[in-house]
Order: sequence, then structure tokens, then C-alpha cells
Amino acid sequence: MNLLWGSAETLSAYDIQAVLAGDPAGKSLAATTVLTVLSRLEAKGFVDRDRDTRPHRYRAAATREAHMADLMHEVLGGASDRTAVLERFVGQVGPEDAAALRRLLAGR
Repeated sequence: MNLLWGSAETLSAYDIQAVLAGDPAGKSLAATTVLTVLSRLEAKGFVDRDRDTRPHRYRAAATREAHMADLMHEVLGGASDRTAVLERFVGQVGPEDAAALRRLLAGR
């Protein structure tokens, strides 16, 4: 997902495979493995596929920020005491994040 979020263009599985192969810490993955992961990400709604091109090209279905916000909503939705979760979260943020939250809540 990091590659798709970081790319201004759509990427094929072969583009992704090539980037991963060039990563010194990464292992060389087969194209079929990359395609399997992309297919699973598409099924979960994380990735959109352009079926009009060959090879198919992929893009993130949402921005990284939108995905992170969705994860935060998912966590809150699963909490039996949302106020306690929010209180704990806000109590652990730093001064800069607290100031950003204040501005956002004030509608600025």
C-alpha cells in the first residue's frame, strides 16, 4: 500500500515487483505473489484496478489519511465506552497534536 499511496501514477504488479526487488532489505517476490496480494486488497476495497489496460494497473482506493481515519472510526465503533477511549487518546497526544485537535474542533 505504501507504494500505491506514494505514487502519482497507477502501477502494474510488475512495477511493484520491480520496486520491491530493488529494496535491499526485501525479498524477491514472484509476480504471481504480488498479483495475489493486489487481488486481495482489491476484494477488501483498498485498491482499484484499471481493467482496460494490460497489464492491469492499480491505485489506492483512498488516501493514506482517509484510510487512517477509517481505522480510527472502526476502533471507536468497537468501543463500549467511546468517551473513555477518546479521553485516553487525547491524554496521550503531544502539545502540537492537541493544538491541532483544538483548531479542528473549533472549525478552523
